Amino acid sequence: MLRGIFYNDTEKRLRVLWRLILQVALLSAVGVLLYLPLEPLALQSVWAPGLFLAKALAVIVSLLIAARFLDHRSFLDLGLRLNRHWFLDFGFGFLLGALLMAGIFMVERAAGWIEVTSTFQSRGPFPFAVSILFMLVVFGLVGFYEEAFSRGYGLKNLAEGLNLPGVGPVHAVVFAWVLSSVLFGIGHGVNPHAGWVSTLGVTAAGLLLGLGYLFTGRLGISIGLHFSWNFFQGNVFGFPVSGRDFGASFVGISQGGPEVWTGGAFGPEAGLLGFLAYGLGGLLVLLWVRGMYGSVRLVGDIAVYSPD
Repeated sequence: MLRGIFYNDTEKRLRVLWRLILQVALLSAVGVLLYLPLEPLALQSVWAPGLFLAKALAVIVSLLIAARFLDHRSFLDLGLRLNRHWFLDFGFGFLLGALLMAGIFMVERAAGWIEVTSTFQSRGPFPFAVSILFMLVVFGLVGFYEEAFSRGYGLKNLAEGLNLPGVGPVHAVVFAWVLSSVLFGIGHGVNPHAGWVSTLGVTAAGLLLGLGYLFTGRLGISIGLHFSWNFFQGNVFGFPVSGRDFGASFVGISQGGPEVWTGGAFGPEAGLLGFLAYGLGGLLVLLWVRGMYGSVRLVGDIAVYSPD
C-alpha cells in the first residue's frame, strides 16, 4: 500500500508527483554549481550570456538525468525531436511573437500611450550592437530552457499523471496545460512590479505558449514564440519584459497611458493589450496547425507513457 503511493508498478517508475519534486531538486542542485555564482553579476555585462547559458545548461543537465533515470525515456521525447516540421514550427512561432509585439507597440503609439524618446539605445557599458547581440543570445536561451522545463517536462509529466481511468488522455492533456500555465504564472510572481494581474497575464501567456505543443507534440512553436516575444518586447520596442529592463533596444520609449491596458512597469503581459494579443496569437496558432497538418487535433499521446 505504502509502496503504491511512491511507485507505479505498471510503469516501473516513480509516480508523477515524486518525479516532478526530484527534478526540481536536481535542477536546484545543478543550478547552485553552474549559475548561482554568476547571479550577482549585472545582466548588462560581459557575463550576461554566460549567466543564461549556465541556466540553460542547468535545465538541460537536470532534464537529461530526469528523463533517463526518473521518466525512463529519451530527452528528445520532451518535444525536442528535430525535423523539418519542428523548424518550420519554430519559424512560425518566432514570426508570430514579433508580429504580436509589433501590434501592441503600434496600438499604444497610435493611442498616444508611448512616446519614442531615442533609437539604438544602450544603457550598459557596451556599444549598442554588442548589447543587442548579448540579448539575442540571452532570450534565445531563455525561450529554450523555460519551454523545455515548463512544457516539455512539466506539462508532459502532469498529463501522464492525470491520465486516470475516467479522465482519458485528451482531458488529461487539457488539465495539464491549464495547471502548468498556472504554475508558470506563479513562477513569475517574484519578478519586479509583479502582482495578481501580472500573474494572471503570465498564466495566459503560458496557455498561448503551450498551445502549439498541444496540437503538434513538438516545442518548435513554443520556443520560437517565447524567444521572439521577449526579444521584440524588450530589445526592439523597449518595453519592460516581465518587470525587468534589459538595457538595450532599437527604440527607447516613455510609457504612459492607462496601466490596465499597457501593463505599466511590468510590461504588456500585465495589460489588456497583452491579453488581446494572447487571444489573437492562439487563433493564429490554430490556423497554422490547420494549414500545415490538415486538421486541428489535440495530441493525446502527450499523456500516454511510452518507455524507451
